[in-house]
Amino acid sequence: MWTSGRMSKAKSWLGLGMSLYFCGLMDLTTTVLSVTPMPLKELEEHLSDKPHLPHRMKRSWVWNQFFVLEEYTGTDPLYVGKLHSDMDRGDGSIKYILSGEGAGIVFTIDDTTGDIHAIQRLDREERAQYTLRAQALDRRTGRPMEPESEFIIKIQDINDNEPKFLDGPYVATVPEMSPVGTSVIQVTATDADDPTYGNSARVVYSILQGQPYFSVDSKTGVIRTALMNMDREAKEYYEVIIQAKDMGGQLGGLAGTTTVNITLSDVNDNPPRFPQKHYQMSVLESAPVSSTVGRVFAKDLDEGINAEMKYTIVDGDGLDTFDINTDPSFQVGIITVRKPLSFESKKSYTLKVEGSNPHLEVRFLNLGPFQDTTTVHISVEDVDEPPIFDPGFYFVEVPEDVEIGTTIQIISAKDPDVTNNSIRYSIDRSSDPGRFFYVDITTGALMTARPLDREEISWHNITVLAMEMNNPSQIGSVSVTVKVLDVNDNAPEFPRFYEAFVCENAKAGQLIQTVSAIDQDDPQDGQHFYYSLAPEAANNPNFTLRDNQDNTARILTRRSGFRQQEQNVFYLPILIADNGRPMLSSTGTLTVQVCSCDDEGDVMSCSAEAYMLPVSLSRGALIAILACIFVLLVLVLLILSMRRHRKQPYIIDDEENIHENIVRYDDEGGGEEDTEAFDIAAMWNPREAQTGAVAKTRQDMLPEIESLSRYVPQTCTMDSNVHSYVLAKLYEADMDLWAPPFDSLQTYMFEGDGSVAESLSSLQSVTSDSDQSYDFLTDWGPRFRKLAEIYGFCWLTKPQKSTHTKENKKLRSQYFCVK
Repeated sequence: MWTSGRMSKAKSWLGLGMSLYFCGLMDLTTTVLSVTPMPLKELEEHLSDKPHLPHRMKRSWVWNQFFVLEEYTGTDPLYVGKLHSDMDRGDGSIKYILSGEGAGIVFTIDDTTGDIHAIQRLDREERAQYTLRAQALDRRTGRPMEPESEFIIKIQDINDNEPKFLDGPYVATVPEMSPVGTSVIQVTATDADDPTYGNSARVVYSILQGQPYFSVDSKTGVIRTALMNMDREAKEYYEVIIQAKDMGGQLGGLAGTTTVNITLSDVNDNPPRFPQKHYQMSVLESAPVSSTVGRVFAKDLDEGINAEMKYTIVDGDGLDTFDINTDPSFQVGIITVRKPLSFESKKSYTLKVEGSNPHLEVRFLNLGPFQDTTTVHISVEDVDEPPIFDPGFYFVEVPEDVEIGTTIQIISAKDPDVTNNSIRYSIDRSSDPGRFFYVDITTGALMTARPLDREEISWHNITVLAMEMNNPSQIGSVSVTVKVLDVNDNAPEFPRFYEAFVCENAKAGQLIQTVSAIDQDDPQDGQHFYYSLAPEAANNPNFTLRDNQDNTARILTRRSGFRQQEQNVFYLPILIADNGRPMLSSTGTLTVQVCSCDDEGDVMSCSAEAYMLPVSLSRGALIAILACIFVLLVLVLLILSMRRHRKQPYIIDDEENIHENIVRYDDEGGGEEDTEAFDIAAMWNPREAQTGAVAKTRQDMLPEIESLSRYVPQTCTMDSNVHSYVLAKLYEADMDLWAPPFDSLQTYMFEGDGSVAESLSSLQSVTSDSDQSYDFLTDWGPRFRKLAEIYGFCWLTKPQKSTHTKENKKLRSQYFCVK
């Protein structure tokens, strides 16, 4: 049997006492001090008399739980206890072996005596107990003398750990103005010592810093407010230091501290106030709607949601002219323009602005009122504004057959400023790339400049510009939408080429084709077409037409007995008319082939049989036919050459180049008596020249440059509006592909007015052989000085270089005479 501990075999009672201690039946200290030694057998018998103790089985090992204090600081190994076997006779034949947790590292055993020592510092907070195994071996043979068994070494605690705040430092928030005793936060300190052993782990809390604002519960660690009416605006942050001390706060206990940062959160206890009671602002009258005029600010000492502001205009003469909104980032009131301003209408406004808190707390209403007002004066500054159109949008409907130069709308704009400058109109060419329209520069009359075609462009969206004469940078614009109305100017026609066939065995009244038509026009009442055979085919003996009254028509055979040998193709002209005003019609052709078919009506062949000529042509006849064909080809080439030569544009020869656009003739005029050179009436009134019975033209020569006025329709020349005439003439010149591509002398029937010299035209002057005096030209001023010097005699012009040659070596002089 084994015994253990610092005792002999007779003192094994001590090991049993330690076992009872760990079973809760005895106190270790009491056992050591008061129990006298007795034999082990007697102790076992004494304990066996206790009915409440369990009977213990006898075994070879007598085990104890060893105890050792932590934090040993001596230099020698700490003695723990001793193991001893009954079979050990003290001759060294038994060898003790220790294994398990910490064996050989933390604990060692003397293999001869069985003494156990701790060779490292022990810390109960790191490890409270170790479980080891003991073995007794025969030193000579190495065989076990006793079965292996376990025992425990427990580490006894000492007060070597101060309380610690594992979650510190703490951060807490409490509303300002909170009542006394309001809970802020609970702090907790932990002590690593054994809470079951003495007072080493019993913690008491106290406050070292933070009085008189806060207090702490000594047992629970709850921090509470200790002062009433704590104002965040006065002091917002507090640093509180809490101490936790073990040993129940007794002298000699260990202590730990932590910091609690407490912030007072805001409540709405401060009303807003305007630092300025009067604001002075200015705004340009050209400021667009929603533009910013200025800002007002009501100061609120609170923050967050309690400092949010709501600004409103409560009074003043600008309630419907200005708006105010709150900037959520900076809580300022932004005054904006609500509708357009006009310096000419009103030069200043006065507003009464109120700022208030939208979020209120009932318990602080006695600190109010929570709103304030201020006065804002706004001055409107004058600017040079662009012209304004009235109305601001134009919608015009124009028939597509309107004549060029017709006024379709008067565009009106005015200068809104006091100066009321003159306006000049124009068209933004990017909105009218086709140049279909023209606007009068002074009157704003919108006119057509080119023919309109609804089928090509049905809508025109143009922009008309208005510019101030004195300030060209001020430009206004207006949109003009022109809808081109439909006019019945397109005849209906077949949508495709129609080709049908008829069988040789077809019967009378048989349907061979159904035709339809299309019309590019779009009448209001819808399309309706009328079909009939053309007049030249009205009595066609082969086919007939029936109008279906649904914009289609059927083609039927009128007879039977068609033969390919007689005629294999028929061309049937069909007249198609619409329901427009005026009614338009066109003729389409239906090609009908005669085919051979089987009994079921399926086409077998549509080609006519070839027949040989009964008599072959002679060699002479073939030569004559070829000669005729050659002559015809020569005539065609000659006609084409003459037509091409006639359409060639006029090209100025380098030898005859003139720098200025002057009509020149190669012969000298015969004076006023020469009535054959040209018809003077054509220069005065082209219409009269054309209405004459026989035009007087000179046959021996033609002028190099012809006036384009003969291309202008007479309806335009008779128009009283000069712009219509010019637009029509310009369009005719642009459309004439063979017009000279250079400046030319044009004849106009309009004269300007307002000249100090009045009219200079000699068309209506009195024809007389007597000389006239031109001395009055000297009274016309410096503008006519040159005319007064040269009028009445001939002069020689200076030689001028030719501008149409590369060498520029040819010089020419011209004599001009004025009578």
